[in-house]
Amino acid sequence: MALKRGARRAHAHAADATRPAVCAVITVSDSRRGGDDTSGAALTALLERAGHVVAMRGWVGDDAAAIRRAVKESLARADVDAVLITGGTGIAPRDVTPEAVAPLLDRTLPGFGEAFRVFSLSDVGPAAWLSRAGAGVARGRLVVWLPGSRRAVTLALRRVLLPELGHAVRLLGRPSHSR
Repeated sequence: MALKRGARRAHAHAADATRPAVCAVITVSDSRRGGDDTSGAALTALLERAGHVVAMRGWVGDDAAAIRRAVKESLARADVDAVLITGGTGIAPRDVTPEAVAPLLDRTLPGFGEAFRVFSLSDVGPAAWLSRAGAGVARGRLVVWLPGSRRAVTLALRRVLLPELGHAVRLLGRPSHSR
């Protein structure tokens, strides 16, 4: 069956996720914490609005060792299915999130960053290629790193991550958690 140009067809498997994903949200920034962290707040709100659970939220500076430590702490929690990071994905010298996360990954998921940049192109134009947003699997959990802008986080969640988050967690074989 051919689809009309621009038409979207939902995958049957995307709708059969059996439970919400339990997520850890980490903001990477030297200046944004608490109420100033609009991207982390947007990430948390969008996840919860979609029925997922934010089990923990943390903040670290733009430091590879601190980022890696925060991700490891999140992965050490038995209840966490996905670690979502916002910030540190550009090309400035202080943007080290992809490098910090890379040694922890068992597998990369290049399609996430590719899809995000495709959608970003219509939003921010050619600057989309400057993003190093990405995703991978570490210790059987999904790890996603996003830009630090609220607008980019909203785009990434609505257009790329949320439609497949439950399905991705199910594919990784994550057990159900009682809450």
